[in-house]
Amino acid sequence: MKTKENLILIIDDKIDNLEILLDVMQMHGHEVLVADSGESALNKLKNSLPALILLDVMMPSMDGFEVCRRLKSDDRTKDIPVIFMTALTNTADKIKGFKLGAVDYITKPFQQEEVLARVNVQLKLQDLNQQLQKSQFQLMQAEKISSLGQLVAGIAHEVKNPVSFIAGNLEHTENYTQELVDLLKLYQKYLQNTPEEINHKIDAIDLDFLLEDLPKMIASMNVGIERISDIMQSLRNFSRKDATVKKYADIHQGIDTTLMILSHRLKANEIHPRIEVIKEYDDLPQIECFPGQLNQVFMNLLANAIDVFEDKAQEDESFIPQINISTELINNNKVKIVISDNGYGMSEEVRNNLFSTFFTTKPEGKGTGLGLSISYKIITETHGGTLECLSCEGKGTRFVIQIPIQ
Repeated sequence: MKTKENLILIIDDKIDNLEILLDVMQMHGHEVLVADSGESALNKLKNSLPALILLDVMMPSMDGFEVCRRLKSDDRTKDIPVIFMTALTNTADKIKGFKLGAVDYITKPFQQEEVLARVNVQLKLQDLNQQLQKSQFQLMQAEKISSLGQLVAGIAHEVKNPVSFIAGNLEHTENYTQELVDLLKLYQKYLQNTPEEINHKIDAIDLDFLLEDLPKMIASMNVGIERISDIMQSLRNFSRKDATVKKYADIHQGIDTTLMILSHRLKANEIHPRIEVIKEYDDLPQIECFPGQLNQVFMNLLANAIDVFEDKAQEDESFIPQINISTELINNNKVKIVISDNGYGMSEEVRNNLFSTFFTTKPEGKGTGLGLSISYKIITETHGGTLECLSCEGKGTRFVIQIPIQ
């Protein structure tokens, strides 16, 4: 649930105060939500998250201090600024409020102009803080993508030259080998009475098998070099720097490229059995996008699924890990990409915080909490699409991406 930027929640058990503050805030363009008790306010916060809360201290049943304590202990509401309104003037009460997380105090009886001024200051500070966080996030996103791109591009560049050398010489080796084989066959045809020493050597090296197998070995080498060349091209495609404007690209190529890069983690190893990848691709047109950034999203989602499999396979030896990837054209104007796994799944609390910056369930040192938050920004802000997570504990996780074609 997102915070409504212009919504103010006013909590006061005095109806007169609520009416005065409601009129003042609405008159100056603010949307207002009111509650006449702490319990009522907490219930309203389940459906709406305001940008700021004006909170009366002296209320029956649940006072403002307790309301503030509950707000700050809840991940959903802990960052909402709270301004206390109170007739209490002693320093101890004010210190108590600030320790609980209040950002300001307004003394009753209040002046409307003062309340409005303090509210506007806090909203402005919050807006500036959000802009700063957004700028920091964008810098981290750019740096992370740039660093990965430089690393991958550097590896691809370093491998390109020796691969090209081997590929070029394999062609000559194949020709030379065939010429030597032809020459040996001529010797066998015209020099049948060969010395005993040569006959022993022919038997020792199993010449017939060697002549049959050598061309196959060279053919296998050629296949291997072609495979390495394909991987290098995939690395270059994955790491390519996006231009400042979108370009048309094949979504399936981006997914397949990412799978190729992750292929070493999909194979069976001492940690987990082979991870089965099931692809169901629709007939999609090319979409207008930033391909490099979408590749980063695919990488984050797929790598996270593999991380989960590694943990689950150690707990359950019979576990068969599986990733399903499907694409679909929706109403001829957007594409839908679904990436699902049969891992642990996640709780509602984890799912609600999944795309928050720096939120991670991985042990310290294994996760930064940036991958999914960056992915969310790439899909929703950069591409004007949606990224949803559907999951429940014990039943795996499904990420659903929808992106406009243009």
